[in-house]
Amino acid sequence: MTDAPGPAPIRVLIADDQRVVREGLSMLVGLIDDVEVVGAACDGAEAVRLAHAYRPDVVLMDLRMPDLDGIAATGLLRERLPAARVLVLTTYADQDAIVPALRAGARGYLTKDASAEQIEAAIRAVHAGQTYLDPAVQERLVAAVIARPPSPDPAGPAGPGGQPPDGLTTREAEVLALLAAGLSNAEIAQRLYLSHATVKTHINRIFAKTGARDRAQAVRYAYQHGLTTPAE
Repeated sequence: MTDAPGPAPIRVLIADDQRVVREGLSMLVGLIDDVEVVGAACDGAEAVRLAHAYRPDVVLMDLRMPDLDGIAATGLLRERLPAARVLVLTTYADQDAIVPALRAGARGYLTKDASAEQIEAAIRAVHAGQTYLDPAVQERLVAAVIARPPSPDPAGPAGPGGQPPDGLTTREAEVLALLAAGLSNAEIAQRLYLSHATVKTHINRIFAKTGARDRAQAVRYAYQHGLTTPAE
C-alpha cells in the first residue's frame, strides 16, 4: 500500500527589478517546506507574462519597477489571473504606496526588512485566502485614519461636485489645502504620512495643473476654488 500524495506545493513567482534581491528571495523562499519558486521577473510586465505561463499561487511583488510598476501589474493580475494572489514586498511603507497597492488587489504587504519567518507566514496566509499586513504597515494605516480630521464641508477638498478642479487628484487637493493653511513641506509630509520627495512631486504637479508659479499663487488658487482647510 502506497502513501497518499501530500498537498501540492505553493507555487511562487518573484518580481523585483534588482537581480541580487530576486536571487536572494528565490533561495530563501525555495527553502520553505511545500513551497516552489516557479519563476523570477525583473519588472511588472514580465511578472504578468510569467504568471500567465506558470500559473503561480502567490506572486511576491516589488512596487517600484521600470516599464510596468508593481501596482499596475497587480491590477492586471487581478483582472486576468484572479487565482494568483499578490503579496507585496517592498522598501516603501508610506500611505501613497500602501493604499494603491491594496486597492489594486494585493492581499498582503511586507517591507523588505521582514524576517524569513514573516515572509513564510505571509505566503501561507495569502495562499489560504487571508490578508497579511506587516505590523508597521498596519500602524501606518491606522495612524492615517486617526490623524485625518473630518472635513467641515461635506464635499471635502474636492469642492462642489465632488471632483477637484483642473484635473487635480484628491491627494493633490489635500496637499494644496494644507499648503494654503501655511504648512511647510515637512509638515505636510508628517500630516499625510508621505515622504518629503512625494510632497515635492505633488506640489510640482499642482503648480503645473493650476498655472501657479509659486506658493503664493497656489494659495490664491486654493482660496478661489474653495480648497482651503483650517490649520490645526
